[in-house]
Order: sequence, then C-alpha cells, then structure tokens
Amino acid sequence: MKLVVLLLLAAVIGFLFGRRRSSSPQSRGEAAVRNAIQSHFTSPDYHLLNNVTLRLEDGTTQIDHILVSRFGVFVIETKDYRGWIFANPQHATWTQVLFRAKFKFQNPIFQNLRHIHAVQARLDFLPPGTIQSAVVFTGEAEFKTPVPAGVFSLRGFMGHLREQTAELLSENRVQFSVGRLEPRRPPNFPHLWPLQIPPPAGTSAASTAASSQTGAACDTCRSLDGASALP
Repeated sequence: MKLVVLLLLAAVIGFLFGRRRSSSPQSRGEAAVRNAIQSHFTSPDYHLLNNVTLRLEDGTTQIDHILVSRFGVFVIETKDYRGWIFANPQHATWTQVLFRAKFKFQNPIFQNLRHIHAVQARLDFLPPGTIQSAVVFTGEAEFKTPVPAGVFSLRGFMGHLREQTAELLSENRVQFSVGRLEPRRPPNFPHLWPLQIPPPAGTSAASTAASSQTGAACDTCRSLDGASALP
C-alpha cells in the first residue's frame, strides 16, 4: 500500500513540475522564448509581439508570440514540459510520460492552427507561405517519436530562424504588419506615422498636421478608417 501511495505522490509531483506552468500570463517557457529572440533577433529586421489576443468569428484566441520579420511571420506556441513526449502530427492529443505516469495534452500543432488562421485574417495582404507555424519546447522534454515538422527545441528554433535568409517582406510591410497585429488605437487617438516611418514623399506639413488633429489615416497605413491600402 505504501508503494502505491508513493507512486501516486510521485506522479502528482511529476505532473506539477513537468508542466512547470506559472499562474502568471508569462510562463517560464514563454519568458525563455521571448528573451532568446530579443537577444539575437532585433529591429529593424525583426519585431516580436508577446501575448497577442486576436479576434476570430467565434471569439478570441491568445497567441504566445508573433515574430514579424523580413524573412517571414512566425506564429509561436510555447510548451515548457519535461519527461518523454510521444507525438504524432495527425493525432488530436500527444502524450507526456513522467515518473511512469502518462498525461495527455492537446496536439500543439492543431492548437497553433487556430492562431495561424487569426493572423492570416489580419495579414490577408501577405503572399501564401509567408506566415509559418512554430511549436517550441523549452523544457527538458525528450521526444521518443520522430519530431514533427514545425516543432523545435528552443535552440533548434534559434537555428531555424538564422537559416531564414530569403527576404519575403519589405521593411515597410514589416512595419505595416506589426501595426495590424498590435491593439487598435481608439477612434480619436491622434494619428502617428506607423512606427516612426517618415510621411510619404510629397506629403505637405499642413496635411500631416491636419491628419494628426483630425485622426484621419495617412495614405500609407489607413489604419484608423479601416481601409486596407498597403505600403
């Protein structure tokens, strides 16, 4: 009987420490991803957004990280697990084995598909293939099955980003995309040129001042009146 109790206790402790999810909005794993990206991939080529909430037709979805860069838009789902991971990209759930206890969790590839759809809806002007899914395991988990495509360790994901060298977005489109993903300004918020981009050539000082005073959108971003003009 004592052996059974000890095994159950070990399973519970293993579950709690294996998941290592904090009660705060920023989990340990999310902080590790954020810090790693901010240390190695910086502006103007890269812009990292954290804990982004986007609307869908049936509600909202919260995304751990979105990295907008000249080399693509990376929608990142973070998992901070330990133990053994058994994964099949086609299955609805994956399995974590820790201290002989098994725990099911949602296939994070499927989970991130909802995030991808939300980002695609906001950035519908980008060409196909620009927006990529990335599931990043930051803990000490060990895959006992082949690691599915699009799933990385933190170090592996850093290497993957370095390998992306083909330019897919201009710097102006990077800025525009960031503006579309950030929370919208209130309707009467004074308009600022997006992320410090200078006004388009030929724009007069008077029209710039009028735009700031009235809240009308500039020709480059048109973000305040809902238009979709692109840079």
